[in-house]
Amino acid sequence: MAMAADVDGSKLSPLWGVPFAGILLSIALLPLLAPSFWHRHYGKVSAGWALAFLLPFAAAYGASSAGAQLLHALLAEYLPFVILLAALFTVAGGIHVRGNLHGAPGLNTAILAAGAVLASWMGTTGASMLLIRPLIRANDNRVHKVHVIVFFIFIVSNVGGALTPLGDPPLFLGFLKGVDFFWTAKHILAETLFLLGLLLAVFWVIDRHYYRKEGVLPIDPTPDTQALGFDGAANFVLLAAIVGLVLLSGLWKSPVVFDVHGTPLGLPGIVRDVGLIAIALISLKITAPSVHADNQFDWEPMREVAKLFAGIFLTIIPVIAMLKAGIDGPFGAVVSAVTRADGQPEPAMYFWATGLLSSFLDNAPTYLVFFNTAGGDAQALMTTHAATLAAISAGAVFMGANTYIGNAPNLMVKAIAQSRGVRMPSFFGFMMWSGAILMPLFILSTFLFFRP
Repeated sequence: MAMAADVDGSKLSPLWGVPFAGILLSIALLPLLAPSFWHRHYGKVSAGWALAFLLPFAAAYGASSAGAQLLHALLAEYLPFVILLAALFTVAGGIHVRGNLHGAPGLNTAILAAGAVLASWMGTTGASMLLIRPLIRANDNRVHKVHVIVFFIFIVSNVGGALTPLGDPPLFLGFLKGVDFFWTAKHILAETLFLLGLLLAVFWVIDRHYYRKEGVLPIDPTPDTQALGFDGAANFVLLAAIVGLVLLSGLWKSPVVFDVHGTPLGLPGIVRDVGLIAIALISLKITAPSVHADNQFDWEPMREVAKLFAGIFLTIIPVIAMLKAGIDGPFGAVVSAVTRADGQPEPAMYFWATGLLSSFLDNAPTYLVFFNTAGGDAQALMTTHAATLAAISAGAVFMGANTYIGNAPNLMVKAIAQSRGVRMPSFFGFMMWSGAILMPLFILSTFLFFRP
């Protein structure tokens, strides 16, 4: 967030948000309007929008200022983000669930429920990468299975990560700011269980309908030839090591800080990132090629996320700066909307403001913006304004499921499913699913949990 703090958002024109809007519209429209072009050149499109921000910024504020923004975004934000995702993607991709599961409604619901539990302890990315392949394989004899992947994104890639700082990056940022490790588990447990319970119930009804209506294919593409089990089980140890490194980087307080042209890099973060790279390399070394082959493991989902989020992390800089400017910035109406007339925070509005922006912005900096808008004092937010912190936490995590770009695992799951022949909804098609399923549940949650 230092990169946004260096820019006075109150003096920025809303036009600085055009490159960010451009990359979002490109992600939404180009796969529909020009799918062949998008598949070959999405990295160039992302780079083009990044330059559409950087070059005018350099002309307006100087090359050194633009370089500082680029360096900070790269070293302090983007690389730690991509390194963690790549480590989880690599290690989870080295675990193969052996044997053939049969994707009946009961089994599918059980897999989604198990993934929701795992998501808070190994991260939404780790849980998603571990379970998405066996879930797709279990349903490869189903005629209609798009809904299975959509609900997997809702439940495992998002809502399930709401209970600990290990589950989702926004909560980890709160942990670094002083929020107790088990605070969210205590204060949004009811909200999370309520939402998960309803989502699992709705999924079971939909899946049962399709299962009864269409049955299964005459021939299962995955024959029953092996007993259930795990290949590459040593990677479970590496997953535990990833969790340990992430947790250590939040608990370890070191005075050692390296200044790289104005970007401070703390020793705990460096140790974490180097450790994660080492774990990914170890996983590649010890995992048998047959395991990767059985998983149909390839790097395209990781490449897509890395290239698209590189553009997002750069073009989002002025948008976050304008939000941080509060009521004095171009988005002052958003900040004013979360505050009552008496100056006290309005939890329901914090839930929706954090959530809707997290649907289209990266949910980690969005969480931090509203954390600071609510006062930024972790002790006060955990006690006096606990309802507000709960609303911010729930909004950032839950509503990351509204779009493909709300949370990084969403895009990764989509890419893996498409590579297995599942015809996933378009950007707007996915939003129709989230609008029909999630929005009514969020409205109901507002009245049950976030109204005074």
